[in-house]
Amino acid sequence: MINREDILSMEYLKKTEFTGCNGGMRYRLEGVKDAEDKKVLRCTIWPEPFNFFTTPDDQKESAEFSFDEDGVQDAVRWMNGKLFEKKDVFDTASRKWDSYQ
Repeated sequence: MINREDILSMEYLKKTEFTGCNGGMRYRLEGVKDAEDKKVLRCTIWPEPFNFFTTPDDQKESAEFSFDEDGVQDAVRWMNGKLFEKKDVFDTASRKWDSYQ
């Protein structure tokens, strides 16, 4: 389970993206502009073992939240929901090391 304390501060997120992993799921939080040019917090998840740039886009799932403390907490809840919803995917993710080309 991911806890709010696992994610660095809003001051950090204002400057750069944050990545982490838990239970076979990797995640990335970053500030981006939405369609209305408003800054939002995008949270992307994908199965291990590869990094954000190596993993194919069709294996990633993203959601956007408000770019504030409430948004970070919402992102943590969303990630924990996905961690349990896709438990089978994340539990077997580490077996894919040999699929790297």
